[in-house]
Amino acid sequence: MKYLIFITALAVSLMANAQETTVKIAVLKYNGGGDWYANPTSLKNLIAYCNTNLKTNIQPTNATVDVGSSDIFNMAFLHLTGHGNVVFSAREAANLREYLLAGGFLHIDDNYGLDQYIRREMKKVFPEYDFVELPFTHPVYSQVYNFPNGLPKIHEHDQKSPQGFGIIHNGRLVCFYSFETDLGDGWEDQEVHNDPEEVRQKALRMGANLINYAFYN
Repeated sequence: MKYLIFITALAVSLMANAQETTVKIAVLKYNGGGDWYANPTSLKNLIAYCNTNLKTNIQPTNATVDVGSSDIFNMAFLHLTGHGNVVFSAREAANLREYLLAGGFLHIDDNYGLDQYIRREMKKVFPEYDFVELPFTHPVYSQVYNFPNGLPKIHEHDQKSPQGFGIIHNGRLVCFYSFETDLGDGWEDQEVHNDPEEVRQKALRMGANLINYAFYN
């Protein structure tokens, strides 16, 4: 039943004329004490950008779903962010794995301080895989907007270049992990971080590439 729900939700997102029905994307809520709720305005702005520029039909207000809930199978795209600890129970890890193997997509955005925890927890989801750094030639960097040098740098933390990592199953990118960039900060309302519009546009365009990849690959 979970597979059917997910496939139906994704199919709706691909129906250009299904104006009466919208596909949903969600922030992923997790345990462990980390601030999963960081960047509260980011997804709504990314949704508006994609609906305007990519002609997607995403519900204007994003959902929030628990990692262990069957509700994730109603979502075509999951977004996880935060600064601190993340903990998946065995049941939650199995649920997320099932979602991703069924065709779902997870974007993890390190909001600074997430790295050590999310790497540990994603090993529970995919013990057989490691995050691999994606080459700049990967399609995720050229779906709609071209990023020949990989991820744009939105906010500076440790004087490191941004990196895009992925988990790939049977040739399909099921999870994209943006590190040392803060894409989600760039999606937030302009007054939150006072980023220049050029920087915000880069973040939104890369986010649009992720949405497009999740929907069509």
